[in-house]
Amino acid sequence: MTEVLFYHLQNMSLENVLPPLLEKSIERGWRVVVQSTSQERAEALDALLWTYREDSFLPHGTLHGPEPEAQPVLIAAADGNPNGAKVRFLIDSAPLPTDFDNYDRIVLVFDGDDDEALAAAREAWKTCKARGLDATYWQTDEFGRWQRRN
Repeated sequence: MTEVLFYHLQNMSLENVLPPLLEKSIERGWRVVVQSTSQERAEALDALLWTYREDSFLPHGTLHGPEPEAQPVLIAAADGNPNGAKVRFLIDSAPLPTDFDNYDRIVLVFDGDDDEALAAAREAWKTCKARGLDATYWQTDEFGRWQRRN
């Protein structure tokens, strides 16, 4: 069964949160697709992942780059799964994939300070629950560690 994790960002940016989550995914041997809602955002994330830390390299590519099917982390602005990912990150209110059961895990990252993003996340939560998916909600504690909330 597909597990859906809702990551609620408050007082933090996606640019600070996404790279460590992707690093953990790669450490676990997971192939990942990160889906945004615009090509411009996908390109900005591509640039960020090349420069976010000087002491590490996060192997990744874009849907329009060379060999998207070979990328362990693929950044896209559309549905699809050319790299055979088992984990899909949804950002910028990207919709739940229609082929959700092809994934072991879907991670929906949303900005809790954005009313539209919050409303979209609530709708996605309702959809997941209605489909009988295992959905969990995560928020950071006062030390910045992710904690599962009820």
